[in-house]
Amino acid sequence: MKERAERVIADCRRIALMTEEPGRTTRRFLTEPTRAVHALLRERMEALGMRVAVDAVGNLRGLWKPRGAGVKRLLLGSHIDTVPDAGAFDGVLGVMLTIEWVGIAREFGLPLAIEVIAFSEEEGMRYGVPFLGSRAVTGAFDTAMLKLSDADGVTMDAAMRAFGLNPAKIEDAEIGDDVIGFVELHIEQGPVLEAEGIPVAVVEGITGQTRLNLRFTGQANHAGTTPMHLRRDALAAAAEWVAKVEKQIRAAATTTDPGIVATVGRIVVEPNAGNVIAGSAEVSFEIRYGSSAARHRWTRKLIADAEAIAKMRGIGFEWTEKLDQQTVRMDRGLSTMLRSAVKACGYPVKTMPSGAGHDAMVMAGRVPTAMLFLRSPGGISHHPTESVLEADVEASLNIGREFLMRIASRVG
Repeated sequence: MKERAERVIADCRRIALMTEEPGRTTRRFLTEPTRAVHALLRERMEALGMRVAVDAVGNLRGLWKPRGAGVKRLLLGSHIDTVPDAGAFDGVLGVMLTIEWVGIAREFGLPLAIEVIAFSEEEGMRYGVPFLGSRAVTGAFDTAMLKLSDADGVTMDAAMRAFGLNPAKIEDAEIGDDVIGFVELHIEQGPVLEAEGIPVAVVEGITGQTRLNLRFTGQANHAGTTPMHLRRDALAAAAEWVAKVEKQIRAAATTTDPGIVATVGRIVVEPNAGNVIAGSAEVSFEIRYGSSAARHRWTRKLIADAEAIAKMRGIGFEWTEKLDQQTVRMDRGLSTMLRSAVKACGYPVKTMPSGAGHDAMVMAGRVPTAMLFLRSPGGISHHPTESVLEADVEASLNIGREFLMRIASRVG
């Protein structure tokens, strides 16, 4: 497995160079570097005898169906898009590992059909809506999203067509009933496994999250001639609200709602000039928590706070919901088999929740789903220094062998 682990890591680092921005890894949905990623993945898949195709939303899908395999297939995979200035392993590691899982199934002659899906979009960076790839696969893609525009004014529909895809055929990407389940492999993106000295963990569930865009609209004006009491400063209103979000959620996390987190990670200000009062400020907001009721209660409370701040300052205010994802539990049967495979390989059996969203949370709404985390050295993700340990990659390959053998015996 050592050679396989080395190849996985090398391929991830090679893919990290396929980027929109020289010197840093940025690869948004269906941008030109996606073609290079597809070419590498296709090469790896076809070398194993897999049939490869790209669906209408840009997911690269490779099917391994050996002689004697049943009608139903196991789905494996993760995503290939990134956040700006990303690391080499978020998403892509899961794709490369599951291709190696197919290689293991082939080596051991397992009569198991496997489809690896490299989801085209998970992060939501280009159009502000995440999980486009897995939404299409599960039949949850809202075609109204095709009208969304990116920062350059390119609609999603136009981006798909420019990539050679036909948006009218998105429904053809949906899976049917001939699926055993879905398994995603991913780096933890947190410090827990490293702190406990454990290479892998079976994910028990994925914390729910709500994402909003909020817009404060004031009046742009000259910074030197407009008295403070006559200003309608959109950025000042947004800043007051952001501080209130942090103060209240920080307090809740240590008292009433342990583990709750909320983040404002993006602010777009217009006209964004040092000597002009901000006329508008648009901010992102997301809140994550295991209790949907509490998450929704806090969302309503914070929206009301924003409205009150805007009213007091004579500022316009509006908001739109981008995502409301419920807490998702992983499938008990598949997770049990994963834990059994971990134990059979001699690794500590650890289960944990995921605070980050993944394609697995969308897939779980359609098919039995399980997830395996690999340790993140330093707890770092969404950053160029993101890394993995070769021994942990090798561990996940060993676990894959045991897991696939169990699945094959069950469906055989």
